[in-house]
Amino acid sequence: MSPTIPVLRRRLSLSARQLPHLVFLAPVAGTLVRLVELNSELCWTVAPPIAALGLLYIAGPARWERFGAAGRPVWLGTLVLLWGWVSWKIPVPLAFAYTWLAVPLAVLALRMHGRRVTVSAIGAITAGLLASLIRIGGGVDLDVLAPPLAALCATVVLYRTQQRLNSQLAASRAELAESQREAGRLAERTRIARDLHDTLAQELAGSRMLLQAAERDWERDPDAALRQLRAVSQALGAHLEETRTIIGDLTPPALERDDLESALRGLCTRPHSLAGAPRVTFHTGGEPHPLPAERAVTLLRVAQGLLANAREHARATHVRVSLTYEDDRATVEVRDDGRGFDPRTRQPSGLDRGFGLAAARDRLSALGGRLTVESRPGHGTRVRAELPVAERVLARTL
Repeated sequence: MSPTIPVLRRRLSLSARQLPHLVFLAPVAGTLVRLVELNSELCWTVAPPIAALGLLYIAGPARWERFGAAGRPVWLGTLVLLWGWVSWKIPVPLAFAYTWLAVPLAVLALRMHGRRVTVSAIGAITAGLLASLIRIGGGVDLDVLAPPLAALCATVVLYRTQQRLNSQLAASRAELAESQREAGRLAERTRIARDLHDTLAQELAGSRMLLQAAERDWERDPDAALRQLRAVSQALGAHLEETRTIIGDLTPPALERDDLESALRGLCTRPHSLAGAPRVTFHTGGEPHPLPAERAVTLLRVAQGLLANAREHARATHVRVSLTYEDDRATVEVRDDGRGFDPRTRQPSGLDRGFGLAAARDRLSALGGRLTVESRPGHGTRVRAELPVAERVLARTL
């Protein structure tokens, strides 16, 4: 946008606000000039009140806030009385143009606080206008009465309509703001639920399985049971750290200490002593580059959920997690050799219990990413989570 456009808009807005003042002051100044040109005794009698009327009107907008709620009606009443007296005393050839001052006076009356003050001021202005027009026309002449009265009525109606529309707009904005706040609260609840599902719920499920295994091995293999208990104890420490992170709305502890690659590597090598747990390997590809914190957190959370489900439900012997960097995106892939499923007909076993793939898709799509699932019954599952690197994409568009 051109820098001159906002300036032009401000100037037009200023002109619109000043228009009623110009409508009032232009006839006042023109009348003074004509009175000086006529140079009659009556003219010099009326000229000082006209000048006072102009000065009093200028004082209103200049000291509007200083007048306060009590001073503004007094100022407007004085202004209307002075206008009515001048309209009655001014020479008839100059009086018709002077009657149009009723329009800006009506605008001032409509700006007053309190219905009683506004109605009283509008009534006084209308009475003064009628008296002046009857004097000018020598009686009730519709050709003389109609234009100024129609302008006065139109001003009142249009101003009231604008006030009503402004009130409706303010109410709509308040409703929209409340809706946005509610949407933000719902989104935050959903985000926290996903974080709990992808971290605490998944890890607690794994710890529970380890405890069940330790209970089975307690009598026949105490050493294995002890190893499982130690693994649970170690995992619970990590769970506590993750929980504090979620409560504090902080970055995952692994990403506070390390980059995404190190965090994923640590996730894959976390001990799982449960009998039959799959072997997990981690690989990287491409030239590593730093990711924005929000995107790194998203990829880590998605990988946590996918890896937890592969360990617990896929019945796999090997899970391969890979992180690949490209120029404009980063990809995390989780592939297992487990029992697989048909993506067209159902969710994989275990994922329908909570957020699962739906949560991962929502996380990624919110940042412009996508989730791709490839699986067949008996042939394992391959899930790819892709996210664009915002900074690099933006740099190319500049």
